[in-house]
Amino acid sequence: MRLRTIPGSSGRPRPLRLLGDPALSGPGREVTAFDGELAALIEDMYATMYAAHGVGLAAHQIGVPLRVFVYDCPDDEDRRHLGHLVNPRLVETDGPVVRGPEGCLSLPGIEAGTPRYDRAVVTGFSASGEPRTVTGTGFFARCLQHECDHLDGLLYVDHLTGLRRRRVLRAAARAPWAAEPETSGR
Repeated sequence: MRLRTIPGSSGRPRPLRLLGDPALSGPGREVTAFDGELAALIEDMYATMYAAHGVGLAAHQIGVPLRVFVYDCPDDEDRRHLGHLVNPRLVETDGPVVRGPEGCLSLPGIEAGTPRYDRAVVTGFSASGEPRTVTGTGFFARCLQHECDHLDGLLYVDHLTGLRRRRVLRAAARAPWAAEPETSGR
């Protein structure tokens, strides 16, 4: 019998912020209050991530400039990693740099081969303030690096150069979710 609730089951999905939204840029603030408001934010983040069919979500992506992310992500051996980190810090990356497909809920439907280390170690805290260390390899390491980037105001496209970067930005400009240009007289 399951004694704990399913992450996100008491949360509500929030609107996602998309490429170009100022909420996605700039570093997030450190969380100082490990309280019910933080727990509710984390529940909403899980609900949002699941509703959007993602494997990770940073608070920036729902317009909250705090250093928090959630994840439900497999590694390359298809082992599930489920959790959250508050005030995370990417403390170690190593192994080969692998260029693999990467997408983002803030650029829906667009992927690009993005270089990431094959192993990552992130430290942080639980919603109740207990220290945590999370180690990931393969796809899960990519997820951890991706979410830490969000909290520093970066997107995966910031790791791209040349033709790959131009293709992603061109696809984003043509995407159905791209912001309509403002017209005078509004």
